[in-house]
Amino acid sequence: MVVAGDDPRILEAVAPLGVEAVLTDRAHRSGTERVAEVARRPEYRDAEIVLNLQGDEPLIPREAALGAVRRVEGGAEIGTAADPLQARDRLHPDRVKVAVDGAGRALDFFRTRQAPACARQPAVFRHVGVYAYRPAALERWIALPPVAEEIEERLEQLRPLRHGMTIGVEPLRVPTPPGVDSEEDLRLVEAAL
Repeated sequence: MVVAGDDPRILEAVAPLGVEAVLTDRAHRSGTERVAEVARRPEYRDAEIVLNLQGDEPLIPREAALGAVRRVEGGAEIGTAADPLQARDRLHPDRVKVAVDGAGRALDFFRTRQAPACARQPAVFRHVGVYAYRPAALERWIALPPVAEEIEERLEQLRPLRHGMTIGVEPLRVPTPPGVDSEEDLRLVEAAL
């Protein structure tokens, strides 16, 4: 496990845990670019699958991480996870939603707009901030040009999706603990820790 951060305070905070920490370039526009920088290091070049657990999801369950990896092992270029969408989160702008087809592939990610119109209504879940990819898929993702929706929605996963990369979504059976998207979320996570 490697903690990648662009601020020395992050590395200082994790030092007591005994995990490897890498200070990355501050110019990265996303966590995915930060992960790619670390994955390129010689000591990680033999990794078959890279797992990106985002720092704003400190309570992410093991099942979400394993599910994202399973999706990549099953052939998706990118793997992620999602949990049941609660009614209170349907229009909440801090909760990212994912529309998924019958084969478990992401059709769209969004915050407040509606799921895409399809011949068959897609299943809609709350997206969980975890990604898995093989190094080549990770490099392809970060080499792609940004798309307008990615910038508008502040959702970097729209870039590979709109450029035709497959994103497999592992559905979780129960709601996961919240990520940190607001002050209220921070209080809930601090209480849980």
